[in-house]
Amino acid sequence: MLRWTVIFLIIAIIAAIFGFFGIAQSAAGIAKILFFIFLILFIISLIFGRRTPLE
Repeated sequence: MLRWTVIFLIIAIIAAIFGFFGIAQSAAGIAKILFFIFLILFIISLIFGRRTPLE
């Protein structure tokens, strides 16, 4: 998912350079949403992935 965030961020930067501000704004918005989803899933996996088995 982090890969998709970087891809949309690069698309946003390239679109902004060439003057396609509508596309750049959309791609940046998608990149931001994907980044926050990735961050939330990463934190959840850190919390629940460290459990030791109850024996």
